[in-house]
Amino acid sequence: MTTLDIQIQGPVARVYLNRPEVRNAFNDGVIDELTAAFQRLGADPSLRVIVLGGHGKAFCAGADLSWMKAMAGYSWEENRADASRLAQMLWTLYSCPLPVVGRLHGDCYAGGMGLAAVCDVLVAVEGMNFCLSEARLGLLPATIGPYVVKALGEQASRRYFVTAERFDAARAHALGFVHEVVAPDALDAKVDEIVALLVANGPAAVKACKQLVKDVSARTPDAALREDTARRIADIRASDEGREGVLAFLGKRDPTWRS
Repeated sequence: MTTLDIQIQGPVARVYLNRPEVRNAFNDGVIDELTAAFQRLGADPSLRVIVLGGHGKAFCAGADLSWMKAMAGYSWEENRADASRLAQMLWTLYSCPLPVVGRLHGDCYAGGMGLAAVCDVLVAVEGMNFCLSEARLGLLPATIGPYVVKALGEQASRRYFVTAERFDAARAHALGFVHEVVAPDALDAKVDEIVALLVANGPAAVKACKQLVKDVSARTPDAALREDTARRIADIRASDEGREGVLAFLGKRDPTWRS
């Protein structure tokens, strides 16, 4: 049985974790389905945006208890293989060429923090809780770590990795992890607003912008990077989409991708 609810409306795909009875805690089935879904959706030329959310009372409460019980009996090799599948799933979502908007509510714990961290835009409900709870169980947030540190910041990660304390949406917003905090009844409206902004932009430009951030974030603006960025803007200016966008702007009309 599927662990996801995938809805496609025009250029927008909405992927919901669909295990509300366990607050969308994930197991190996969820990992495999998320990996396959984002590989497929990311390669679909008709899509422009993916929204990632969860049905029920929580976005994602981390790992499923039954799955954790099974892992307690795994050998080192089995644990390594299991963790590698999770790492591959996170990388698949992080490297998806389409922008991913996270729709967060309820709890976002442990591995759920990893899912949130790989999204490009995060909208959270007031009062919801975040927690990197692994240390409380004698574990560590290793596979999600690279993405959480990027999204939450090194200094905040130093604290929340080791204390395993909860923090709310207001603190997540102050730390820069979450972009928007809204009332529960405004969540979908804010998500839809951001989706509309993304769909209004040039589809190739949006993908190129997303890749640009990843490529330059850890580099210094040396001669090689300056040449690389000059080449990128020249490429997109000379592309059909770039030419159409500029002509539409100058002609005070909508570009073709909005019609």
